[in-house]
Amino acid sequence: MKPAPKTVGTFPVVCYSPIDERHRFTANTKQWVGDTLMGAMVGLAICQPTGARGFFLFGCDSEWGVLTDTWHQSLDEAKDQAEYEYEGVRQTWIHVG
Repeated sequence: MKPAPKTVGTFPVVCYSPIDERHRFTANTKQWVGDTLMGAMVGLAICQPTGARGFFLFGCDSEWGVLTDTWHQSLDEAKDQAEYEYEGVRQTWIHVG
């Protein structure tokens, strides 16, 4: 998977991680898009809207298109949620900037 772009969705990327054999998808969180239960994502990106205090955790496809999202008050909370969903991601974040 190629590196994440500078923005995912419309927000600046703080950190990202491809999801691969280093991770275990836990299915601890059920995310629905319409009537479709989403499975494991190909990549995760944590983004912070300009001027905002919170962070989005985006589940992405192979082109860094956003498929799922959750909102978190802090970067640590977003990373904790990601680890809850994908064991091992705590060690694979790539920080931007």
